[in-house]
Amino acid sequence: MIPPNEPAIRVTLMPKDTNANGSIFGGVILSYIDQAGAIEARRHTGQKIVTVAMNKVEFKQPVYVGELVSFYTETLRVGRSSVTIKVSVVSDARRCDEIVRVPVTEAEITFVAIDDHGKPIPLATPMPGC
Repeated sequence: MIPPNEPAIRVTLMPKDTNANGSIFGGVILSYIDQAGAIEARRHTGQKIVTVAMNKVEFKQPVYVGELVSFYTETLRVGRSSVTIKVSVVSDARRCDEIVRVPVTEAEITFVAIDDHGKPIPLATPMPGC
């Protein structure tokens, strides 16, 4: 399913991101998933946040060089010190001279707000207008 909102990140993946099979490394996709999730999590706090968990990630379709890949986010839960974000990944793939939107994968990521010593702290609401 393609979410109706704007993506948090949109990238074109390049030859340096490919594995020996000619598709994009899963780790490259995971890195962008983490970044997109962090962008959404930052909407809930201006504090330092860290990734503490990433739920099951199953790659449904490969991504190839030159494809435009979009990372859509949705806030699922906001807790006392954590926020859980769903990230859905969609590729604009060329198939027989047309562009087809292909669902690639999705994941749920939990981020936790931390202090300067790396200890969890309650989420603080961002200041209005910031």
